[in-house]
Amino acid sequence: MTKQRTITQPDARQQQTTDLTTYNAAAQASSAVIIGEYSTSFGLAARLLEPRMRGQVRAIYALVRIADELVDGAAAGAGLGIEAQRELLDDLETETIAAIGRGYSTNLVVHSFALTARETGIDASLVAPFFASMRRDLDTIPFTDDTLAAYIYGSAEVIGLMCLRSFLQGISPSDVEMTYLDTGARRLGAAFQKINFLRDLADDYETLGRSYFPGIDPTAMTEADKARILADIDADLAAASLALPLLPVGCRGAVRAAHDLFARLAQKLRNTPCTALCTTRVRVPDGEKLLLAAGVLLGRGARTR
Repeated sequence: MTKQRTITQPDARQQQTTDLTTYNAAAQASSAVIIGEYSTSFGLAARLLEPRMRGQVRAIYALVRIADELVDGAAAGAGLGIEAQRELLDDLETETIAAIGRGYSTNLVVHSFALTARETGIDASLVAPFFASMRRDLDTIPFTDDTLAAYIYGSAEVIGLMCLRSFLQGISPSDVEMTYLDTGARRLGAAFQKINFLRDLADDYETLGRSYFPGIDPTAMTEADKARILADIDADLAAASLALPLLPVGCRGAVRAAHDLFARLAQKLRNTPCTALCTTRVRVPDGEKLLLAAGVLLGRGARTR
């Protein structure tokens, strides 16, 4: 008598798990595409992260990039006016907060971010200031020192804090260490943003009608103005460097590479005449970026965890 073979069908729960795993992977892949298309510098630094952190940081960057492109010209290029852009930005924020709560979004970039947020403890206290700064880019009101500080916090410092949540997942630093780490993350994000303001001076002013330096006419910036801005950036970079030895080994090299890359960019801006800043976007050549990354890989970095 021939023995009949029993075929076991996957139960509904197993099928649901498989479907969600595939969807999660697709969402995370979409975030990697965004970072690959928009930033060689950020992409290079991200490749130095350990795999878990790399995927999470890409998810953070992808959402940031989508919102940034919305207010920096992509939506306008599609024919959308300011009010329509505000509405889309509001919708994106609402969907992001909701996705963090429910663990799912039909927007792949938002879904990828929500996965990271739920894993690392990123919540509305960091998300809301970011979107507030993105909305500020749709206003033409000149910045004051106070409003610029709030803008930089939301557009850059909270991104550093989000990444820090990923880096410290499963780790409990002391209160003193946490103070240094939070400060370092904020100051590094602020330095990156101020450097971007300076090197994008012409495009921001002439194309987008923005000026991020209160009291300074971008078309009449002096060498003294530039030196004062760069001294502020140097102070941010120096403060951020104090936190580097406290970072987990899985991210320390990547953060060091990003720090050194922007320090090099600051030096190139220091050597570029103000008159040229209004017509040229200063950059670090790809070959030099690779050399900086190689220097990190060859062993710069302090203690391990």
